Amino acid sequence: MALLITDECINCDVCEPECPNDAISQGETIYVIDPKKCTECVGHYDTPQCVEVCPVECIPLNPEYVESREQLQAKYEKLIAAVKG
Repeated sequence: MALLITDECINCDVCEPECPNDAISQGETIYVIDPKKCTECVGHYDTPQCVEVCPVECIPLNPEYVESREQLQAKYEKLIAAVKG
């Protein structure tokens, strides 16, 4: 699954720089996660880094984007290939 940031976000700015896939950006009122780029840090880290640093615990799994670890790994590999061009 991709992750999502809930409206409990306090815009503390700590999650955005932690995302290795650049999936987190400032939304209209709170930070948002692009589910097409979020791999829950699979391929980079053992745990999602945004969840690790979030002081208010407002980053749960996004139930609209159910993905297995294998699917997240494949997404990671596709994202890395696109960066390398």
